[in-house]
Order: sequence, then structure tokens, then C-alpha cells
Amino acid sequence: MTAKDRRIMALSLALAERKVIHLKEAAALMQVSEMTVRRDVAANPDLFGTLGAHIIPAGRPDLEAPYAIDRAAESHSAAKKQASINALRYLQPDETVFIDCGSTLTHLVDLIPADTRLTVVCYAFNTADRLISKQNVTLILLGGVYHPASASFAGASGADTLNALGINAAFLSASGVDQQRGVSCEQFHEVPIKRKAMEKAQRRYLVCDSSKIGRVRPAHFADIGDFDAVITETGEMPLVGKA
Repeated sequence: MTAKDRRIMALSLALAERKVIHLKEAAALMQVSEMTVRRDVAANPDLFGTLGAHIIPAGRPDLEAPYAIDRAAESHSAAKKQASINALRYLQPDETVFIDCGSTLTHLVDLIPADTRLTVVCYAFNTADRLISKQNVTLILLGGVYHPASASFAGASGADTLNALGINAAFLSASGVDQQRGVSCEQFHEVPIKRKAMEKAQRRYLVCDSSKIGRVRPAHFADIGDFDAVITETGEMPLVGKA
């Protein structure tokens, strides 16, 4: 068996177990360069396919690459921005608000008028980075362990800080919104913070683009009826069971 045959076998076994593998991980696994992996994948289209920088089994376009904040920001960007424009009217000055992580609500942060006074609680680096430049915003950044995929922090300290706060409104994001199966996200570490923020808030708003409607992701954190409004790029979505 040649070295190339061994690489192909190793990659096939890895995909059988994990379904999706990043190009960089595959190169480390086989102890070769990423270019070598790319050549092996291209030479075996009957075995392998690609999804961005990820390798998937051939004939499996249904598989999705693991969530990453930079890739998510590029997906449905215009719809996400419009959803945030629609959500802006629910943001009241002189309140304390929680703003969730993800690529949708960064648009909401960018839309906050410079003269609006707010206290904003968040747990994502990309959100905090935008808020720092807003002189009338008091920023509370929840701490914990940093998770690069979602650019967010998580841990008991974040929930403890939320327990000590009064929150007027919470703006939540999600990657799955289903009438029967509820509201879900990709990352399990986000769930305790999302739930605690919803528990503490007087008003709860879910902001997402319509591509998320009908999808179910791994980490369930709420039911649709738990929100005062679900806001997409087309406006406020009717809630089942609410007048």
C-alpha cells in the first residue's frame, strides 16, 4: 500500500466517524500539507466532496460545516441587517438590554444611534468590540471561557453577573426556529446564558432572518411562545398561541 493509499484510507475512516472534517484537521491527522490533502480530495471525487474549507463524503450535500462566526456573517447578510432594522424600534433609550452573540445582532449594535443612552450586557467579543466605540453605552461584558467558533464567552461567572442585573429587554438570536420544536442554536455553551437572560428580562425578542424558520439545531433553549416578538427581515412573525 502506498503512502497515498494510506492517506485516502485514513481520511475515509475519519469521515465515516465524524461526517465532516476541516482541511486543517485532515492535514494534521495525516501529517501532510493542506495542499496534499486538497490534491487527494480532488483526485477522488467518488469518495470526497468539499464544503468551504471542510471535507465531506461524496454525495452528501445535506451535511453542513460546523458553525463559525466569520462564515455565518457572510450568510444572508442583507436579511440579517433588515431584521435588525426592524428590531431597532423595540430598543428603548435609558434601559438595560441584553444582546446575544451571533452574526445577526451585530447589525443591531451598529444601528444604535450615537446619542442613545443604554446599558448593554453581552458575552460576545465581536458585539463588545462594536459597543466600545459608542460613548453613550455602558458596556457589561460577561466573562468565562472563550469559544472562538462563536466569538463568545461562557461559564458560571456570566450567569452570576446576570443574576445581579435588572434587564429591561433581551434580544436573542438563533439558528433554528420551529413552531413545534422550539428555538435552537449551534453551540451548547450558549444555552445557560440565553436562558438566564430571558429569565431576567422584562421583554424578550428573537431576531433572525427567515432562512432559520423551520430549521432545528442541536441546542434547544426556548419555545417560540417564550418571546414577546419574533422579528425577521419581513417584520414581526405571528406567534402561535398568542393574540
